[in-house]
Order: sequence, then structure tokens, then C-alpha cells
Amino acid sequence: MLSVPGRLVDAAWLAGHIGATDLVVLDATVPYGPHGPDGRLGLARWREAHIPGSRHADLQGSLSDPASAFSFTFPPTEKLVPALRELGVHDGAAVVVYDDFLNMWATRLWWMLRAIGFTNVAVLDGGWKAWVRAGGPIASGAAHAVPPARPLSVRSRASFVGLDAVQAHVAGQRQSEALVCALPREYFTGVETIGGRGGHIPGSISIPAASLLDAEGRFLPKDELRARLSRLDDASSITLYCGGGISATVVAFALGLIGREDVAVYDGSLEEWNADSSRPLAVEG
Repeated sequence: MLSVPGRLVDAAWLAGHIGATDLVVLDATVPYGPHGPDGRLGLARWREAHIPGSRHADLQGSLSDPASAFSFTFPPTEKLVPALRELGVHDGAAVVVYDDFLNMWATRLWWMLRAIGFTNVAVLDGGWKAWVRAGGPIASGAAHAVPPARPLSVRSRASFVGLDAVQAHVAGQRQSEALVCALPREYFTGVETIGGRGGHIPGSISIPAASLLDAEGRFLPKDELRARLSRLDDASSITLYCGGGISATVVAFALGLIGREDVAVYDGSLEEWNADSSRPLAVEG
């Protein structure tokens, strides 16, 4: 059985294993349209150019909860598991996820897979751009037929938290825990807004997801990650949020690279928090 060598793989490793039995490569990119991320554009973009043998994973469609009022909500397992199986994911698969924007769509899908206990999954460091720079082969057109679905087990759902957990933190009930905003600094300070409201959840600190990547979109070396995440060393646990539970997974992934596993993502993030104007926001910092 093929196993990924760690949470990250580079283009050379992936190129050397393309076509391997039970390797599943998924492009999780959600392109940006005029009004923000638009999953409807993803499949067409993937058909134009993709890693050979890969399939497009629709994070905003089949891999989100259709009953939720918020984008990208983690779906019930009875919906998620069949959607993953249709992409070829099964208990014996080795999965590599990539995207075309800051690793954040890839880490989102990686986090979702880990949330159901699937651990043989890695992110392609630097994503599509790294693949192209490395001279990796490029395919276009429709995906090959997926073999008949094979079993995919569910073992855990511990890596997401809901509104109640964050409200408890704001109320001072979880002072030993860290609450982290992964959005760019201008959102944290209120210069930019989400849902017409600017600022951050009170008590949270700012660690932008992009600050953990180099100029080519790859994760920084572990010693640099430790330095940039050192503000969290004394936290008993860590909860991360962003606009919609996407870029928060970049920080969660980086924390895992340096050995921090006591991490959760607030799935609704500011999209949910800001839906009720009575929930407080802060703009200091």
C-alpha cells in the first residue's frame, strides 16, 4: 500500500508516483469570481489544465453542507463520505491535495479528511504553481472514469468547533486557550470587512495564513514556522478562524508541521459570527 511520506509532498515526489495504484490526486481550487470564491468555476478551470490523473474536488458544492446558511460548511458524514468515494478516496488510498491559491483550498480538504480520521493524505507544497515550475506534466479535458466506490471509514470528527465554543472564549471561560484570526491584517483591524462588519472576535490574535508561506506559496521551514507561531507556545489549546473556515486551515496545518495537534477550526468563522450584529467585534491591534 502506498503511503504519503508526511503532511507535505513536493512536486518531485508526486511526479515519481503519478499512476501508482491507489494514488488519488485532488485539485481543490475554488477560483475567485466577481463576488468572491465561486465553486462553479472550479471544474472548468481544472479541465483547462491539471495534474495528470487528478480529479476536481468541489469544496463549495458536493463537499459542503447544502442545508447550511454559510459557505463551505463541513457536511454531515452521510453526505461527505459518498462524495469522497465518488472522487476515488477509500481506506487504502494515498491522497495528495493541491490548489492554485496559497495552499488554503488544499489544506481545507486535508483538514476535512483528517476530521473523519483519514490520515494517509498530504498537501502538494506550493500547489499547482510548484508543479508547473518543476516541469511536471500537464493534462487537460475530462477526468477518467472512477473505479467502483470502495469502503471509506469514519473514525473521528474532533477538528472543528462551533459557535458555542467561541462564545465561551469571548465570555472568558477559556482563558488558557488561544483564539487566532488567520485573515490578512487589514481584516483583523477592521480596514476590510466581512458581511459589512469590520474587526476581529474579541480576545483573538492575528496570525495571517500568508505569513506562514514563502514568496512561492510553499510552507516556511519548520524553524521559521516555530518562530512565527511562538506566541501560541503557552496556550493549552488553539482555535482558529478566518472568513469562512478556509485560510484558518493553513495555520492549523502549519501548527501540525511543528507538532501542535491541540488545534481546532471554527467552521463558521466570521461569516457566521457577523451574521448576528449583536456579537461583538474589536478593532484594536
